Amino acid sequence: WFLSNKNQLDHLKVTGKTVICQCSSMCVGGKSFFMDWGLLHRAFSVFLFDADDRLLLQQRSDAKITFPGCFTNSCCSHPLSTPRELDEAEAIGVRRAAQRRLEAELGIPMEEVPPEDMSYLTRIHYKAQSDGLWGEHEIDYILFVRKNVRLNPDPNEIKSYCYVTKEELKELLKKAACGEIKLTPWFQIIADTFLFKWWENLNHLDQFVDHNKIHRM
Repeated sequence: WFLSNKNQLDHLKVTGKTVICQCSSMCVGGKSFFMDWGLLHRAFSVFLFDADDRLLLQQRSDAKITFPGCFTNSCCSHPLSTPRELDEAEAIGVRRAAQRRLEAELGIPMEEVPPEDMSYLTRIHYKAQSDGLWGEHEIDYILFVRKNVRLNPDPNEIKSYCYVTKEELKELLKKAACGEIKLTPWFQIIADTFLFKWWENLNHLDQFVDHNKIHRM
């Protein structure tokens, strides 16, 4: 069911270019996904909640190049260096990229997650190494979605998934601290800093919207 790492590499080489940016997140060009992981590039993290305010988590496929088998937020990926996904007005390009990846990874029909249903909160800048060769260095756009959706995950992308309450996530964080499970570094950072505050205020997210500041983590 899973692609080999070599096949994933071959796939990454031909599927497009990610968006290389300055520390301000201004686009300065495109680069093949098969690149030096130290280059700062644009990314997004989607946090999808159902009608009961449970957060959708996924466990990354063991075939993933970076952070295989790690638990993380609902969807995390990169916009492509294309006009459609480079459009920076209200981060519409990033939100379109998120819509594309929610379908590709989780099988969510695109009409169920239109860009206008995604709340763009803020951005986070972090760098983390996965192994001796791969890692991430990203300006990460934080997107919240709150609705029930149909799921049909791609096993090449996702090993498992579940919806969790706040208390259930806290238990997962304890397991991660004990080394029982692994989390992606960006999810760990967000869970340790902003996530629970945002989660407590899903009806009042406007107070956390800050498109000018990039949180350096």
